[in-house]
Amino acid sequence: MTIRIAGREIGPEHSPYVIAELSGNHNGDRERALALVDAAAEAGADAVKLQTYTADTITLDVDRPDFTIRGGPWDGRRLHELYAEASTPWEWHEALFARARERGLHCFSSPFDPTAVDFLAGLDAPAYKIASFELVDLPLIRRAAGQGRPLIMSTGIASLGEIEEALRAAREGGADGIVLLHCISAYPAKPEEMRLRTIQSLGAAFGVPVGLSDHTLGSAVAVASIALGACLIEKHITLARADGGPDAEFSLEPAEFRQLVDDCRTAHAALGEPQHDRRGVGGANAQFRRSLYVTADVAEGEALTPDTVRSVRPGFGLAPKHYDAVLGRRAARALKRGEPLAWDMLA
Repeated sequence: MTIRIAGREIGPEHSPYVIAELSGNHNGDRERALALVDAAAEAGADAVKLQTYTADTITLDVDRPDFTIRGGPWDGRRLHELYAEASTPWEWHEALFARARERGLHCFSSPFDPTAVDFLAGLDAPAYKIASFELVDLPLIRRAAGQGRPLIMSTGIASLGEIEEALRAAREGGADGIVLLHCISAYPAKPEEMRLRTIQSLGAAFGVPVGLSDHTLGSAVAVASIALGACLIEKHITLARADGGPDAEFSLEPAEFRQLVDDCRTAHAALGEPQHDRRGVGGANAQFRRSLYVTADVAEGEALTPDTVRSVRPGFGLAPKHYDAVLGRRAARALKRGEPLAWDMLA
């Protein structure tokens, strides 16, 4: 279960691929958007991700109740108004892609309509991301998959049947590898709502690499997901939450993002293979385990007693499990205090 984005291998056997989601945290400032790319690079991310839409391509400018958000951080806001504020101007994309390349990062985006797919293809995007609410838009998935690049798809509130339909559309469309991202469509999400074991069930059900799109506060949930097999982490980044912005509340600042990257990669490195012998690191310290030693001089033919043999460190004598078996046995020769006990020392 490995895919490649611009040559970088992504899968359970590889160090986690970390995406810094810029979203609307540029706050309408192009220079801030470029600074976010720099911050992602300095934090050790593998990629930055944009969102490619305009208010008019993602929704309608309508005053009906359906188009007003109820609850959450954007309560009461009209969709068109919010998306107009949060969108990344398309004329910024080329500069952001270029800055990412200069900083050694992959740069790609979430398209929200066919025109966005075509626009990103013109920028030679190395992958495409399908947002969780777009997972049911099968024509959009087929359009993105048709670019012949890897597809990363967030599952959000999708049912298993909807995920299966999306995967089929991606495969039939020609996607060059697929990663599913478990996510909870809450902003922010609470750790107790995350149901991280879904990562394992998605991998078992669909046979593709699985990652996490994390909307919780902090980095603990992302790190925990690595232990459950997540191979890709997507997390929002901002320069400073105090600066505000549509997604600032659940975004990490640069130093926090650096910690996230380091902790996720450390967690993955710590997984390793199961070990039940001494072949791994630490095996040489077996000398410090306990074993049976002669604790007082013993004459030839004398029986061993608790006063003349004990289990102590180091570990060069017989294993302690033989203690009862050696008590009462007679010495085959004169034994000296401090000798590690061996079977050939017993008659």
